[in-house]
Amino acid sequence: MAIDYQHLKNRAFAPVHQHYTERETMLYALSLGLGNDPLDAAALPFVYEGLEGGLRALPTQAVVLGYPGFWAREPDTGIDWVKLLHGEQRVRWHQALPASGDVVGHNRITHLTDKGEDKGAIMITERRLESAAGELLATVQQVTFLRGDGGYSQQGGGQPSDAPLPALPPTPEDRAPDVTNTQAIRPEAALLYRLMGDTNPLHADPAVATKAGFERPILHGLASYGLVAHAVLRQCAGGDPTRLKALDIRFAAPVYPGETLVTEIWRVPGQAGQFQLRARVAERNKVVLSHGFAELV
Repeated sequence: MAIDYQHLKNRAFAPVHQHYTERETMLYALSLGLGNDPLDAAALPFVYEGLEGGLRALPTQAVVLGYPGFWAREPDTGIDWVKLLHGEQRVRWHQALPASGDVVGHNRITHLTDKGEDKGAIMITERRLESAAGELLATVQQVTFLRGDGGYSQQGGGQPSDAPLPALPPTPEDRAPDVTNTQAIRPEAALLYRLMGDTNPLHADPAVATKAGFERPILHGLASYGLVAHAVLRQCAGGDPTRLKALDIRFAAPVYPGETLVTEIWRVPGQAGQFQLRARVAERNKVVLSHGFAELV
């Protein structure tokens, strides 16, 4: 079954109402590895409620709130979900995320781009995350590579194909990064992170991972996204989660649980609070996240 442009673009998503507690906020941070070092005082505000000022939420927790589930696996989509890959993530924060509360996620598909029969298709989904009172907390855009669904626009008499989003800027190659951050990824990280709501078996079942072309289950793209965000906060924002206003990243290659993530950060000359970044795994010396952009206040 091929994907149908009109059906997907018009696909209705019911608002996702979600209540989350401080326990879930701590579990999110722990799933990213915060707290691996019990003497790391900088991680403690995100995993322990007993400090003065109380528990703080990592801003990237917004990507798992109001999430509609792994709906691409549903038969009506026509998506070859085994070959689906998370390509990019772009988020804008409008307010600080509370450590607990009630939120509503409004989800929709904004773009479908056909790259050709042998090149796949690109799908962009958007989530407006709001408080129960209707205040906009974050705008979340996810770029997904549909590796098995290219050529759909040539079927059924021809279907539309949207223009893609503007490309993310490449990271500098002419100078060394201004700062780096190293984080160890726990071997069970993907199994922990799937408790955030992304139950794609690609991240848990070796047989599914092999069928998709990977040697073993891979880490969720959004888990590595959260790791990079924490690196930016730690190295450039004094650990203050309220300062992160934007973070865009491209997922260039898979990350495997148990590897070590090295985030490289460049200040943008003449632009206060703006940074470019990428991340690589130390064991393979391979860039796994690229074209990164962060904005702080």
